Amino acid sequence: MRFLSFNSQGSDSWGAIIDDKVIDLGAKLGGNLQSIIEEGRLDEAKALANKSSPDYPLADVKILKPLASPEKIACIGVNYANRNAEYKDGSDAPKFPSLFMRTPDSLTAHNEPLWRPPESDQLDYEGEIVIVIGKAGRRIKEENAYDHIAALTIMNEGTLRDWVRHAKFNVTQGKNFVNSGSLGPWLVSADEFTAEQYEHMRVTTRVNGEVRQDDTTDSMMFPFKYIIAYCSQFFHLKPGDIIATGTPNGAGARFDPPKYLVPGDIIEVSVEGVGTLVNGVIDEPVEF
Repeated sequence: MRFLSFNSQGSDSWGAIIDDKVIDLGAKLGGNLQSIIEEGRLDEAKALANKSSPDYPLADVKILKPLASPEKIACIGVNYANRNAEYKDGSDAPKFPSLFMRTPDSLTAHNEPLWRPPESDQLDYEGEIVIVIGKAGRRIKEENAYDHIAALTIMNEGTLRDWVRHAKFNVTQGKNFVNSGSLGPWLVSADEFTAEQYEHMRVTTRVNGEVRQDDTTDSMMFPFKYIIAYCSQFFHLKPGDIIATGTPNGAGARFDPPKYLVPGDIIEVSVEGVGTLVNGVIDEPVEF
């Protein structure tokens, strides 16, 4: 089932989407989508949605970020095998995942613009599949990892390329400019996927209609189950935490010359079985 956070007539709520109509579960259950996942009530929400009448056409609501402020936004870097080769540095495939963190306000919602900051003209796109944790755990075994997934969503893991090179040992600066990336448009609950689907999902990124990234999770060096198991060795993974699982080759920086995003561009990140996350680009508003 698809779950979303939305605004209707000036009021924020959350709900389920059935046949492109929204069931306002916030009005029935209270809380928000993040709190429902944190409290382990997603099955309750599904059951209620299945016996409820719709409240709004999907087209009539404003879609918000599905999760406003996860405790952890962990991002896996260089996870597709051909992405490692794309660096052309002669390095061997990594033994362990690269990982960095993002802040909630570095991500905006579906149909909201990414901001190109005045400090850089190297805003880049990265289409990614995102795991939403639904069951807490430490030192989770790979064979049990899928049991800890509540849902999947999509991230455009926008990056300021020159700022990821400001320091020797981290990329945090270039990954956390306000509204430089996006999350959404909704969550799709884990019961919509099989283990086989997790391991063969396609992610495609288009810029102004041109396909720039197109690959499947078959190419991942570290599949979902490994990522969850690995991260749970040092994190206490909690319901509502999210993990972006890496981007395929074809980011703008890898073209010659590079194809960085400029105001007016439209980026669409599509994930099989989840949907399409769409964002434009503007220069960061002066008033901010």
